[in-house]
Amino acid sequence: MTRMLGNPPPATQPILAASARGLTKTYGRGDTEVHALRGIDLDLPRGRFTAIMGPSGSGKSTLMHCLAGLDQAGGGTVTVAGTDLGTLDDDALTTFRREHVGFVFQSFNLLPMLTALQNILLPLELGGVRIDDATRERAHTLAETLGLADRLGHRPAELSGGQQQRVAIARALFTRPDLVFADEPTGNLDSTTSVEVLEHLRRSVRHLGQTVVMVTHDHTAAAHADDVITMRDGRIV
Repeated sequence: MTRMLGNPPPATQPILAASARGLTKTYGRGDTEVHALRGIDLDLPRGRFTAIMGPSGSGKSTLMHCLAGLDQAGGGTVTVAGTDLGTLDDDALTTFRREHVGFVFQSFNLLPMLTALQNILLPLELGGVRIDDATRERAHTLAETLGLADRLGHRPAELSGGQQQRVAIARALFTRPDLVFADEPTGNLDSTTSVEVLEHLRRSVRHLGQTVVMVTHDHTAAAHADDVITMRDGRIV
């Protein structure tokens, strides 16, 4: 048997959903100056569930806001889906977020006058996309994955907290974004419901190939993630 000599082939590099280089953010001036981010370098591989942890004031929420294009960094670069967010003006950034980024908030942020299905379809309608039968069928398929198939005709007030959060997750996933940011998604839920919601986030990664970034201070919630990033005083530690 002939043995091949030489260097081994290079390892395959992960495809990145987002990255940050030298990211800084400062609030205030002089005696009130606060360095929220201090030169953050971060890669977020596609198809992973990443938790960003840290105490209040650690910079984790500021980092999420900068990665999501909700806040402008003071220095450095943020790249999402191959686009440098610093090159986009306000209108282009709004369009980019709508097309490439999904959000799940602690307070659900569902419109009370709309049914669960209408809330899920809302991002497409806001983007001027025509809602046809195929689109509704895709919404039903996603709702079935999240255990909501029999609740689509109900308004938020008729749903439990866990069901409302699953509607919010479906809404975030429905546009097939490059990144989904979950900001303390279990903060308003009891422990049993929290586990259910976190498992649904994991299922979206495993079965739908989604990339999820969750900000949390809860170690139990972070244990559901593939990767955990811990922050303190504006730095990754």
